[in-house]
Amino acid sequence: MKEQVEILLTTYNTDEKYLKKQIDSILNQTYQNFTLLISDDASTKKEIKKILEEYQKKDKRIKLYLQEKNIGYNKNFEFLLKQANAKYIMFSDHDDIWYPQKVEKSIEKIQKEGVDLVYSNAHQINEEDQIIQQDYFKYKNVPLIEKKSKLAISRCIGIGCSQIITDTVKNEMIPFKKEVIAHDWLAAYIANEKKGMAYIKEPLFGYRLHSNNVFGGRNLKQNLTIWKTENGKSFKSFLRYRKEKVIDKAYLDGAKMCFAYAKIPEHKKFLTEIIAYYENLEKSKIINRHLFQYFKFLAEKKLGKKMLKEIIIFHFPILGYLIYLL
Repeated sequence: MKEQVEILLTTYNTDEKYLKKQIDSILNQTYQNFTLLISDDASTKKEIKKILEEYQKKDKRIKLYLQEKNIGYNKNFEFLLKQANAKYIMFSDHDDIWYPQKVEKSIEKIQKEGVDLVYSNAHQINEEDQIIQQDYFKYKNVPLIEKKSKLAISRCIGIGCSQIITDTVKNEMIPFKKEVIAHDWLAAYIANEKKGMAYIKEPLFGYRLHSNNVFGGRNLKQNLTIWKTENGKSFKSFLRYRKEKVIDKAYLDGAKMCFAYAKIPEHKKFLTEIIAYYENLEKSKIINRHLFQYFKFLAEKKLGKKMLKEIIIFHFPILGYLIYLL
């Protein structure tokens, strides 16, 4: 008998056409033994509720929850995780498109490898469903981890909509602690402490980039362009970007979250060191001399060349500012 899978989909004021495409792509999976749990975070667009209720009526696999007030992205996923009871759980965004074998290939991989999490590659698509990046792993420099790696401690591994996790991971995740900044980063960290993870190099879905995205899905150059347009080109503005959008958001806050959940003494020690490292980075204004710490903590050396711009921003802020001005 095929294992039951629960797919968790959160919605909030999404475009109706994207929402329908995503739900249809899930319902049309080759692997049909699943339940789709949807929680709408008090959308103000009345059409969203109507669409969700119509889908619930026509497919018994859909369980719909309508939040009375907006609880936010993380809390909405936490709510659905608390409702989930299946051995295998998948996360879904509200505006992507899943390819027909996404569930089937994900569950085959996690069972074959005996791990607690599997993440897959994706195509980056635009508002018209056109592929604009063929390989999301390569585009975003996503580390390819087999079983376990310290990279799962120092950065987010695999976007949530690419993941399938076991109930072991889910049970460790909830209830969310106050340090939680992202359910996908947390899931990967916990899996890394348990049986580890695996990846699927084949793109299994279209990950949508559209005008409502602020930073998600964009590369460093695009993020810099958005920030300096809104905040100016001064060195002070660059340093604030470096702190808030690079060091804090992409590294330090995640490390603090992992520390809050850490149970393995070696991981706690490593996280204590890396948190101190990030905090020291923020104090540097011209140059940070601990260059090789970056390779040790973040890239395990083999990713160093691919992360040249990040290395410059981290350790040579004054040079990073010149990139910022370009």
